[in-house]
Amino acid sequence: MHEQSLPHSVGLDVGTSMVRVIVGVLDPNDPAKPSIIGFGSAPNIGMRKGVVVHADDVAEAIVQAITEAERLSGVRIHSATVNINGAHITGMNSKGVIAISAVNRVITNEDRARVEEAATIVQLPPNREIIQVFAKNYRLDGQENLKDPVGMHGVRLEVDSHIVTASTPNLRLLDTALEKSQVLPANHTVSSLAAAEAVLTRQQKEAGTVLLDIGAGTTNIIVFEDGEVQHIAVLPIGGINITNDLAIGLKTDLDIAEQVKLTLANLDESDKKHNGSVKINDIDYTFKIPEVNMIVEARIEELFEYIDKELKKIQRSRKLPGGAVLVGGTANLPGIVNVARNSLQLAARVGVPHTISGLTESVHDPASAAAVGLMLLDMLMVSPNQNSTQPHTKLLNSLTGFWQRFRRP
Repeated sequence: MHEQSLPHSVGLDVGTSMVRVIVGVLDPNDPAKPSIIGFGSAPNIGMRKGVVVHADDVAEAIVQAITEAERLSGVRIHSATVNINGAHITGMNSKGVIAISAVNRVITNEDRARVEEAATIVQLPPNREIIQVFAKNYRLDGQENLKDPVGMHGVRLEVDSHIVTASTPNLRLLDTALEKSQVLPANHTVSSLAAAEAVLTRQQKEAGTVLLDIGAGTTNIIVFEDGEVQHIAVLPIGGINITNDLAIGLKTDLDIAEQVKLTLANLDESDKKHNGSVKINDIDYTFKIPEVNMIVEARIEELFEYIDKELKKIQRSRKLPGGAVLVGGTANLPGIVNVARNSLQLAARVGVPHTISGLTESVHDPASAAAVGLMLLDMLMVSPNQNSTQPHTKLLNSLTGFWQRFRRP
């Protein structure tokens, strides 16, 4: 297997039902548009609601997906930027304050890092740890809402941060699965943040937008406003819950219920078909479309009620001009945008990855948004000793500003 001449970046999306791998390179001739050179996917049966429960099964799915991506891209994959998922992920606001003691009192990069570090000094239970820190805005001697204080003069620097924490045992389980699959995690990030980088524009993040990554076992929520992360949450509800409801409501097997969901469910009121059928092992099963849609709609409306509760926590319910952007496999459900629009009272649309080239047909799907975003993050967090500083700077400029201040704890 040969190595590509350009350094490659890898995003690894370990989802509840599927593992997806995206391999990309940064073309020096068009640094604002990364190119996808390989992808792979494999079913995952080792997770429940975004959390690893059988590390061996998860590792096997990772190996299968990576093998497919390696075969297509022609590169060996040793490390990747990996997502963290599950309802154990929570976000909290924190403040940091420091005094500037330098003689000329000019704020430096070191001062900015120091105040962000001060914001991470919070009381956490022993089984939780900080996985990401986002500086929302700074204050300098009473001056409010500063995006970057470096170069300014002052004696008291403050920062408002959003801190994302996760369960340590669940993180170690994910690390175990990665170790078994012989993949080194270059970086970790939450699924929703990665998906947002792939599908949201700078304008949407400035105006105020909620991104909803509705997967099989979880729904990841992230709210942006003024270009910064305002809120992160993960709900333990996803497409599997719809399948389970159909199995119960239609009194049928789970595999049949899954096919009914994928082929017959349609929340678009213009769809007037009365009966529909699915074929499993050459056997036709017929169901009443109105009954199917009633079951699916009830679960989807419940999901959006929980999402609206999260928005109410930060006083952003019905107050986001950028609306709601839906990604994840469940976002492919016909008519789900209409339910989102009516339930959240916001503009809504399905998001697909943008600003990429290469094998784009492989990822032109909301289910691939997180994997593409993870690949972009892997590209942005490249080691500074690589001879690609200028192209990566252009890529940063073409995306959103907070990556320039992205920091790991």
